[in-house]
Amino acid sequence: MYNRFFQFNSFRTLFAPRKPRHPLVRVAVGLLGLAILAALVFVGVFVGAAMIIAGLAWKLLAQRKQNARPSDPHVVDAEYHVVRKQALPLSR
Repeated sequence: MYNRFFQFNSFRTLFAPRKPRHPLVRVAVGLLGLAILAALVFVGVFVGAAMIIAGLAWKLLAQRKQNARPSDPHVVDAEYHVVRKQALPLSR
């Protein structure tokens, strides 16, 4: 029987990020990472704001369409309030 030793460290080092040795290249890579992060946050904020604005516009346009419809005379529009049992008078 063969006992074959497989080194899992070879996979670990294959995909591990390596820091450059030159100090200026390290600073440049760090600044590049910060720039990418700032760009992603910037785009994310604007996409989120655009989604919120689009949702508000959608609601406003939907309300206009609902208000433009003629009301049905057989529909009763009312407000309802739930009354607790303690507030009811005694039924004697």
